[in-house]
Amino acid sequence: EKEDGVDLVILGKQSIDSDCGQTGPLLAGFLNAPQATFASRVERDDDGAYTVERETDTGTETIKLNPTNQPAVITCDLRLNVPRYPTMPNIMKAKKKPVQIISLEDMVKELGLNLDDVLTPKNEVVEVYEPPSRKEGEMVASVEELLGKLKEKGFAA
Repeated sequence: EKEDGVDLVILGKQSIDSDCGQTGPLLAGFLNAPQATFASRVERDDDGAYTVERETDTGTETIKLNPTNQPAVITCDLRLNVPRYPTMPNIMKAKKKPVQIISLEDMVKELGLNLDDVLTPKNEVVEVYEPPSRKEGEMVASVEELLGKLKEKGFAA
């Protein structure tokens, strides 16, 4: 259930423990909420939906998260934000703001889950290996030669 009208939860794209990018998808699964991962751009539409441009292995993809009873969960890519540096007066104001602390036990109880199930690892690293080395590139002298090579390999018509 939404807490105080929260419509969006933003997280980093991965954690430092196993670097598997599971925190956002796991939270979205627990909440039965719409999710987008590796977001590089987020816009809120007039109807309350979120349009998310996300990074993929082959470029970018744009998806739309329609509004639901649950907050949308979005994990952020490096390019989503340009950091702003806080001013000293704002730092002092922030120090005076209350911070609500929610214990893990309370959160698990509110979600209707079992603490032991939550603490049990959900993934197993089976193998870690280096990717195969890439082929050496070819230098071309002109655009025409580049287009010829691309046509030859079936990348251009």
